Amino acid sequence: MTATPTLKKILLVDDNPLFLKMMAKAFNKAGFECVIAHSANEAIRHMATDVPHAILSDYQMPIMNGIEFRKYVLKQPLLKDIPFIFLTDFSDKDLVITGLGLQAIDYVLKDTPVSVIVTKLYNLLNTVSKQRELSEMEVKKAAAALNIRTVPQKAPDIEGYEINFWHQTFQDIPGGDFIDFIPVTDRFNFIILGDVMGKKWMAWFLSFSFLSYIRAAVRFGVSSQEYSPAGILAKVNEIICGDDALKDILATLSLLMVDKETNQITYAGAGDLPVIHYQAKTKKFEQLRCSGLLLGMFADGQYDEKQIDMRSGDQLFIFTDGIIDYATADGAKSDYNLFTAQLEKLTGSSNSFNKVKQFLIQHPPHTVVDDSSIIHIYKK
Repeated sequence: MTATPTLKKILLVDDNPLFLKMMAKAFNKAGFECVIAHSANEAIRHMATDVPHAILSDYQMPIMNGIEFRKYVLKQPLLKDIPFIFLTDFSDKDLVITGLGLQAIDYVLKDTPVSVIVTKLYNLLNTVSKQRELSEMEVKKAAAALNIRTVPQKAPDIEGYEINFWHQTFQDIPGGDFIDFIPVTDRFNFIILGDVMGKKWMAWFLSFSFLSYIRAAVRFGVSSQEYSPAGILAKVNEIICGDDALKDILATLSLLMVDKETNQITYAGAGDLPVIHYQAKTKKFEQLRCSGLLLGMFADGQYDEKQIDMRSGDQLFIFTDGIIDYATADGAKSDYNLFTAQLEKLTGSSNSFNKVKQFLIQHPPHTVVDDSSIIHIYKK
């Protein structure tokens, strides 16, 4: 071997210290970065802060065996796609079938020569890495050729306001978050933030259908003098519920209409997180929640809307759940209150977007579990 593949951080999990030491020495010599864990629980704690590129796990371990460990990994959004290989002292057909049925990419006997195990892993990881790169490259080429995107390149200029947004994909792969800004008249502008349930490419593909319906509903609504975000949401939801291609596909949506003449923003939501309104005059924060259901859940989503008076220095924060989700040793968690508490520390009478953006950028990559998107509206 002349070079290691792109995927090269290996997590070895075994309750046999001697075997671990021997394997780690061989992998390190071959150019891999090798991390060892003496139990499945120790491995889980380690992966909470340092995600490996591949996992080699013994089957026979106390407390949590290899099969149970594999089932745990499959339930974790950040870990489930990591190549997983079982190590065992014996060959058992039923055990092999069970392991491979849990999407393990191979089963290796411990009495296999160490050099063969290292070479085998090298080849497997190289293949996985190349397949991923080729797949992502083809999809990215197709998207670029069609000039399609679900997140705009820049925010719009709306008189009297400063609009900013920040979007980060999950593992550098487009996902279900989508953002759009639609100027419909000299007076009204619509702002859209949505999230299709799911991860990565599949959610990204589906987001185009949702975004197309939303754009059309906004345009048709305006053409018939419908300036009601709640009314537009109801029409979008009715169409989505009737589309067999989107059956059982759900999405959140925050829809806001900016009225430049009255300095009011009308907000309607479908299963989204509460919008945060910072009032500069009182220096208070208010959580604005709408009762509408997720798009695609029921034909009658029961959407309502709220009027927000925007005065100089006021700010609105609209965000998807990727902003508040994070990885821990016990799996992915959400903490809306933790994020809003941080917002309160960062927000003042001047435009606070850059402070918030810097805070979000500093999140350790291993704690990110989903697309992250936030739109910020500042009243001049």
